[in-house]
Amino acid sequence: MISIALKNQVHLYSFDTGAFYTDEEYEIDSHCTRLRTEKIRNKEESGVIESVLNGKMTEKMAVRKLNAMKIQDPVFTRERIVALSERAKEINKELAESKANLKETLERNSMIRHVRPEALKPHSIISIFESYLTRSLGLKTDEFTDALVIVRVFFFEIFKDIVAHGFMMGGKKYIFLTASAGQIRTKKAVMIREDLWLKCRDKIMCGLSTERINAAGGCNTNKYLAYLALCNSATDEWTDFDINKSIVVDDMETTVRGLVDHIDSTTFNIERIEKDVKITHTDGCGMVLPRLTNGKNMMVRLPWVKGLLASFQFDEFIKQANEVFGRNCGIVKDIYGVEHDVLAEGIEVIFTKSQFKMNYYYKDWSEYQKYFIEFGCSAGICNVEEDVIENASINYQMLQTLTDMTDDELTAVAAPTNYKLRHLSTDKKSMLKALGATKGNPNPTPFQECLMLYPELLQDEYSREEIRSMKKSIQKNAWSGKLDIYGKYLFVIPDLYAFCEWLFCGEKNPAGLLANGEVYAELFPNSDKLDCLRSPHLYREHSVRRNVYGDDSKGLCRAWFTKRAIYTSVHDLISKVLQFDNDGDKLLCVADKTIISVAERNMAGIVPLDYDLKKAGASQITSDGVYNGMTAAYTGGNIGPISNTISKIWNDPNPDIDSVKRLCFINNEVIDYAKTLYKSTPPEEVQTTIQAHSNKKLPHFFIYAKNKSAGQVSAANNSTVNRLTKIVPKTRINFNFKAGKFDYRMLMHNPKLIFTPGVERIIREYEHRSRRIRIDPKALDEGANSYSFQFKALREAMFGMNDNEQFVVDSIIYGIFGRSKSIRKRMFWGAFGDIVLQNLKENMELQMNDSMLCTKCLCRFDVNTHKLKCPQCGFQHTHTKEVQCVDCGEVFLVDTRNMSKIRCEKCGSIHRKEYKKIKSRYYRAKVDK
Repeated sequence: MISIALKNQVHLYSFDTGAFYTDEEYEIDSHCTRLRTEKIRNKEESGVIESVLNGKMTEKMAVRKLNAMKIQDPVFTRERIVALSERAKEINKELAESKANLKETLERNSMIRHVRPEALKPHSIISIFESYLTRSLGLKTDEFTDALVIVRVFFFEIFKDIVAHGFMMGGKKYIFLTASAGQIRTKKAVMIREDLWLKCRDKIMCGLSTERINAAGGCNTNKYLAYLALCNSATDEWTDFDINKSIVVDDMETTVRGLVDHIDSTTFNIERIEKDVKITHTDGCGMVLPRLTNGKNMMVRLPWVKGLLASFQFDEFIKQANEVFGRNCGIVKDIYGVEHDVLAEGIEVIFTKSQFKMNYYYKDWSEYQKYFIEFGCSAGICNVEEDVIENASINYQMLQTLTDMTDDELTAVAAPTNYKLRHLSTDKKSMLKALGATKGNPNPTPFQECLMLYPELLQDEYSREEIRSMKKSIQKNAWSGKLDIYGKYLFVIPDLYAFCEWLFCGEKNPAGLLANGEVYAELFPNSDKLDCLRSPHLYREHSVRRNVYGDDSKGLCRAWFTKRAIYTSVHDLISKVLQFDNDGDKLLCVADKTIISVAERNMAGIVPLDYDLKKAGASQITSDGVYNGMTAAYTGGNIGPISNTISKIWNDPNPDIDSVKRLCFINNEVIDYAKTLYKSTPPEEVQTTIQAHSNKKLPHFFIYAKNKSAGQVSAANNSTVNRLTKIVPKTRINFNFKAGKFDYRMLMHNPKLIFTPGVERIIREYEHRSRRIRIDPKALDEGANSYSFQFKALREAMFGMNDNEQFVVDSIIYGIFGRSKSIRKRMFWGAFGDIVLQNLKENMELQMNDSMLCTKCLCRFDVNTHKLKCPQCGFQHTHTKEVQCVDCGEVFLVDTRNMSKIRCEKCGSIHRKEYKKIKSRYYRAKVDK
């Protein structure tokens, strides 16, 4: 049975390199901090005085503002501004000297560093998801551990010390382990207790060691660290996996002929040529028998192994091939030249060479299997396909390349977003979806589950405040180019039938089931075309392809491919256009007819880009090499300025597309820089042109997309994304919906709780403790886990007040729902949500015999009185059938006695509006004639 919750967490320390200061370094840094604080305060004081002197602010207002900044008895004169300016010069000089002194002191250190005691505070504790690493270390779920520490790198001099010599904390030594790609982007590193590393090293490295790797010629340091970091990926253990029923085979590589724009890495000249392009179709993709994964595709992690395992009946393929060819087609060679009989050996998983990252350092696959069993290794799974895949949103990068989109077309694309904004405070389904309370959410929080079970909770002030905040976010996102569309993010998988023809039948150029220009995506049954997109989207990368689902008359694709992925042809250059691998990359598959039409128009004359990137060489793995590789990754892989420059070009009325092509090449070199340590140097004239684009101001919509100030962006022009502020007008939120009466007692274990002094004491203590915890909503929105430990600490502290935990929770519910109706409930739901959910389920069961929730309008009504007919919307809950909307793909219920309805409520509303527009234009045109 495959499941992936990613809810299990462990808690550990995370602090920056300042936690390793010596006393001398700490004093110098503290002095620098004092100088910076004084500099900022003086600048603010000078600005306030200037405002008073210019008549923009009264002295009374200025005094109040400065007093809040702890500036007493201010003087509003020019002389004071001059004095502050002179002091600023002194501060800058003193700050420069202190920084130089600190750098010199840091470099002079020769002792092993220790964590300062003041760094070991509760606010320094974060939470990470369970992984192969945490399981190998035997870490217990939801408990604090000192086995691992996450270090945020600010000072490279300190980082160099702890990479070379480790550090001490609590009398124990810690050494550098690795850093994942995500941690490298945020300048973080994972440190591990040395004694624990020595115990579990063989298990994590599956028998390899740096000594063995170095003896075999070494390895590119950053690749080695990235592969080692696989153990730190958030995973659940795959208990059904048997290493003895797996093999590793070569990747399928063929040449696909087509037109490309080739960029010379020396001259940066662009030449359109027709050539044979080598494509590794299975790059990062293997196969697993459907019975192991419930027919789902999923990503896997093993020591040194990563990628996507696509569900495919290769055993059935072999049986059919045996009948056709009259021989045993199931005998294949692995990457070491060893033959395997797939059926006879009961092979369930076929990995590909591209998935086995350190294959060179093992003698053969059987040696890896031996170490895997000997050291108790296990497989992990992550990113398993969801049962319900919700519609997604498009982003500004994908929209900005559609440069000729008309207002009418943009209005049509923005219609679902406008609908959501208009109905966010009146339609319960829209509200629940905005709050993530839907079946399509694979990991709902207890609060979201409570909303799905009891929509009346939408009436609570906290829910309303969340919706208000959500509305602002949706509005801002819309103006930044993030629009709801009929499209879904799906795993991209090559034509595995072609792979089996190549692997088992020996076909060097297999036909497969998909021809050039075709894809198969079963989740879009009514869409004969799809616009396939992938982030980052920099060049014009709209790949409009024909979806053959409707033409699959023989049912071959349906028989061999799964339902929730998109399959691409091995005769297509689509992977070159979108620059994807098949190791778990997802494509945004867009079925919106307007976007497809505009994309086809804009893609006329566009062909894939082609360029040669340097390969990373091997080297000995040493502490110096690790430090140099990590610092190169921290500093040399910033692609933000490049993509921003590309956005500036697309924002121009006449975009310089050749510069975009060259910048895409440069961008990919920067991405690989940490491994290759190489970047091409463009010719002077190319650099001059690119620099001219780079010097321009950012597009106006970056105010909303990247929180830029008005001074950092250009004036709003008529580019596609800039027009969205007019297409998506600002709306006011006015709650006007019927959800039944919200009864907070439904959340309680004992709804008849009597108010007593003991209840009052618990309420006061909860309010006191919850106020002391500051939560950054942005951090939560970005998936940060920093508050899990604080939730747990609050829960334990409150439960310490009374042996009856249910009484404690009921008391808090009475206090914040019944008495004060507080809107500050984020801490409550984080700490006690699971208990509330269980209470609600028990209370709902008591009402199930008498009441029913209308599936259409989500109103609750008495079944006995209304005979399965909702009194609010009139929907009859008998004779119903699920139908898929032809416009957005959402499944909705219809009455089988009226099967003419082909659109859901949202799309029906949009369609009627558009139909009225067209009809109105038709009659106006007729009158004009």
